[in-house]
Amino acid sequence: MTMNQGATLASTLAALREALGDDAVRVGDEIGERPMTDWTRHEPTRPAALLLPRTTEQVARALMICNDARQSVVPQGGMTGLAGGSIPRAADIALSLDRLAGVEEIDSAAATITVRAGTTLQTAQEAAAQAGFELALDLGARGSCQIGGNLATNAGGNRVIQSGTARDQVLGLEVVLANGAVLSSLNKMVKNNTGYDLKHWFIGSEGTLGVITRAVLKLQPQRASRHTALVALRDYGQAVNLLRRLSTRFGNDIGAFEIMWPDFFDFGVKLTGTRSPFGEAHPLYALIEHASFDAGDDGSRFSGVLTEALEEAAIRDAVIAQSVADTRALWAIRECTAEFPVKLDPINFDVSLPIGEIGAFVDRCRAALDRKWPSNESYFFGHIGDSNLHVTTDGHSVPGVDHHDVYALVYGMLAPLRGSVSAEHGIGSLKREFLPVSRSMEELAVMKAIKHALDPNGILNPGKLFC
Repeated sequence: MTMNQGATLASTLAALREALGDDAVRVGDEIGERPMTDWTRHEPTRPAALLLPRTTEQVARALMICNDARQSVVPQGGMTGLAGGSIPRAADIALSLDRLAGVEEIDSAAATITVRAGTTLQTAQEAAAQAGFELALDLGARGSCQIGGNLATNAGGNRVIQSGTARDQVLGLEVVLANGAVLSSLNKMVKNNTGYDLKHWFIGSEGTLGVITRAVLKLQPQRASRHTALVALRDYGQAVNLLRRLSTRFGNDIGAFEIMWPDFFDFGVKLTGTRSPFGEAHPLYALIEHASFDAGDDGSRFSGVLTEALEEAAIRDAVIAQSVADTRALWAIRECTAEFPVKLDPINFDVSLPIGEIGAFVDRCRAALDRKWPSNESYFFGHIGDSNLHVTTDGHSVPGVDHHDVYALVYGMLAPLRGSVSAEHGIGSLKREFLPVSRSMEELAVMKAIKHALDPNGILNPGKLFC
């Protein structure tokens, strides 16, 4: 940092302290470790400062000051991201939404919940449940991730086949632009066809266009009964056929259809300290949730369809949870990914490709990894109902191998299929080089034009999304 840069930062911090208060501006050791990296544990870096605004007005004042000073700002939520989207650089100021939290309103007539961006997903879910509704968005990081981050990355999660992604839950947004202007469109109406629907510019933009501060989310009626099954399958073709069979019988009552290849399933069983409910190993596993509005649904229809499939040899075996404890135990295997950052040196892939291609892609991908790095330990799993496949390679199993080399191998295989390098985790800094795999030059040019129009000084989350 040059002398002039240091002087500029000092004057910017002085202005921020005056506007937000001393307790909302931290520097040095006061910042702590959490704002330095996300769940990737990738290149932890202490930012130049950490801001902790409590209101939208404080966020607006902070951005106006930083924009005038050409000071870069990295918006941060729960720091549960897996693409490096909220990791700061040493010269950046991190802007945390932790203090801008809370449920503001539940409108029972409109079936909406209005929340501040720093509210954790679980808090919003629980508030909705207490009011007799359900917030459909759900993912394993629910206790830590925040609504603002969910929307900034257009999070997917476990129930996309039933209710859609984070984008599909949003009716209105409040966003602070780079210059401090507040774009308030806290709409509660399903039908509102008045020009550009601006909220979609910010959902999935990873904090590069503005800082989401409040949101109006749709609520759904509570599903009165849920039934969970773990199904053993012969191959990927059986999995797709079972998904279609269940969708035909139950439609949108199928809330989750999670596929786990044996590498992932066995590792999940080990991590959770449980036992496989099956007496033998199988080539593929599906964790399925049937969620009905009928309080009298005792699960017999769901179990009947699985029994029928078993008798027709359309599946190899099935176990249906008989209690809440059983359900939690089955889901714990699938949600063991929360332990990946602790137990592994995770090289994560979150890709999307046509459902019919996923099984063959897994086979080719595993074979390519084994050829190049025979010692690799890789885990394959995903939400195939929404075309999403996850792959995690443990960096410890390929010592000396640069993570970039693994990225290049897998994304190179994805390119001919015109798949997406990010199904639900965003681009951040870790995938920006590979964005052209999924987006044309024309699309990227339009994205950059929008970025320049809303953030002409380039202060918002620089180095993310675009190279």
